[in-house]
Amino acid sequence: MTLGQKQRLFARLVPRLIDKAHELGYEVTLGDAFRDPRVHGALGVKLGYGHASSGHKQKLAIDLNLFENGVYLADTAGHRRLGEWWEKQHADARLGGRFDDGNHYSLEFNGVK
Repeated sequence: MTLGQKQRLFARLVPRLIDKAHELGYEVTLGDAFRDPRVHGALGVKLGYGHASSGHKQKLAIDLNLFENGVYLADTAGHRRLGEWWEKQHADARLGGRFDDGNHYSLEFNGVK
């Protein structure tokens, strides 16, 4: 699968992820999605915040902020149910909680999560 094909797949899956969050009783706000290389550096370059090799730089990651009963779920454990569902949606679906980035949902491409 090419990067462009993977990006289009990711764009199709993200609305399902948000719908599932609501179905599970969460409220959602959006965090980072694409990280522009002019601000964050090219893939492999650390500039600003975030990982040098981030799926955000490839348009393959989004950070979702979950709320339950109006309370922000700040830790990885709060994303477990939604994240485990996400991981079943595609063989390359990754939950950032597996690598200390709890609210990060992505599709892996060429080893970048």
